Amino acid sequence: MQATRIIAIRHGETAWNVDTRLQGQLDIALNTNGIWQAGQVARALAGEVIDAIYASDLLRAWQTANAIAHATNAPLLPHQGLRERGFGSFEGKTYAEIEAEWPEQSELWRKRVPDWAPPGGESLLTMRARVASTLNTLAQQHIGGQIVLVAHGGVMDILYRLATSQELQAPRSWLLGNAAINRLLWTPEGVTLVGWADSNHLESTGLDEDST
Repeated sequence: MQATRIIAIRHGETAWNVDTRLQGQLDIALNTNGIWQAGQVARALAGEVIDAIYASDLLRAWQTANAIAHATNAPLLPHQGLRERGFGSFEGKTYAEIEAEWPEQSELWRKRVPDWAPPGGESLLTMRARVASTLNTLAQQHIGGQIVLVAHGGVMDILYRLATSQELQAPRSWLLGNAAINRLLWTPEGVTLVGWADSNHLESTGLDEDST
């Protein structure tokens, strides 16, 4: 069977994750806990055979991917197709600020209206097409092997929906934890779920990880 194994990782925690501040495509670095999480996931993957690591070029994902690259000696390459959803004028605002400043737009966002986009941002339909295209392009280059994709919560959400045939508007019932390990299997026919939200490597003694 023509197949590529995928390990999908959301970046480690940032200060804006803790503050519930929307990052979108703004370039925010990992906080101290996020750096620890990146080290933990890197150690968890150190024994894996990995053909390549592809990461969003945004700093929080790149820092996480760089830790994995050092632990696995796999080549690391940036890919803008793995960037977080573009949230336009929402970026840099807390969820509460968005609701206060743009109540009608906020409602459309929370209802996950597929063709709606924040002012200057990206719709869910556009993002799904971007992530699906990126996944197909990268997986086709490594048939028979295994690659790591390091990206963002929105990208992880789309990958889960693609693998489980969930509609864009379906309420989310799955976790998108920082630095959790998610496993998928890609074939030319589509992508399927192998394992999701493995965070055993984050349960070691370390910094408090309850903030996401």
